[in-house]
Amino acid sequence: MRRILASRAVRRVASTIGTLFGVAVFVFVMLRAIPGDQITAGLGTEAAALTPAQRVALEQYYGLDQSPVTQFFSWLGNMLTGNFGYSARSQQGVLEMTLHSLPVTFELAVFSIVLALLLGVPLGMLSASRTNSPRDAFGQVVSLSGLSVPAFLLATTLLSIFAASFGFNPNGQGFATLAEDPLLNLQQMFLPALVLGFGIAAPILRTTRTAVLEVRSEDFVRTARAKGVPPRRLQVRHVLGNALVPIVTMTGLQFGYLLGGAVVVEQIFSVPGVGRQVLLGIQQKEYAVVQSTVLVIALAFVLVNLLTDGLYRIIDPRVRAS
Repeated sequence: MRRILASRAVRRVASTIGTLFGVAVFVFVMLRAIPGDQITAGLGTEAAALTPAQRVALEQYYGLDQSPVTQFFSWLGNMLTGNFGYSARSQQGVLEMTLHSLPVTFELAVFSIVLALLLGVPLGMLSASRTNSPRDAFGQVVSLSGLSVPAFLLATTLLSIFAASFGFNPNGQGFATLAEDPLLNLQQMFLPALVLGFGIAAPILRTTRTAVLEVRSEDFVRTARAKGVPPRRLQVRHVLGNALVPIVTMTGLQFGYLLGGAVVVEQIFSVPGVGRQVLLGIQQKEYAVVQSTVLVIALAFVLVNLLTDGLYRIIDPRVRAS
């Protein structure tokens, strides 16, 4: 058993390192495929007035005079020593910026997942309770709406309605963390979490519906029903309890997506998370900001997947025994 666990741990570590290295290479190459560089992004049209000597000096300052391979391994080596780079735009180290922005995105992701679960799981169970009925049709409409309505469209619509009709736009103020002003923070997180939660509720709803229908066809459910188990207890303990593995898996995947996929929503609502940090870094061609932040997001995504894997091993003994 110890040998199996050790082998599994080694495979996990190797897979994690391979994934992170692949992400690092992909981001590095894609950034340099975009026309322009940090010099032209910072100076704009004034970059054309630079003398050759000034251009060379700036390239040396930003490390652009080195070969791409040297730049890549220099950046990767610096990251391994805790040097994530420096942002000329914000006059901060990338590590310091990420330590401030990552908790914001994590908080937004948690709120979004909670809203998605509160909407997706009950509607999924309601939809599965009677297939091809009006309640099932309602669940399918909600699911399709969540999958088809773009997040940027829903975000701008809600922001416009709440701001124009109710005068509610707490995101127009300076962002407040949960420790600084809990009430203002929750107000600022409400709309972005609602937008993201609605989109994530759709796959959770569909997964819940499919899993519940599958479990309800099992013999042990029919046996429990024949023994007179109360319907509510049957649905919660026997049906939902045995349908948790796919629901937890889908929730974990969506949570990992939120850690890096909330770029547009964070920008619309001025939430200073890692997604917005990456977007501003791309606009300014700050390679160190984008590369290091994306790699941190990838690491967080991998860790969330590992945690999800551990959770459904705890939930389902059959998975734990495999």
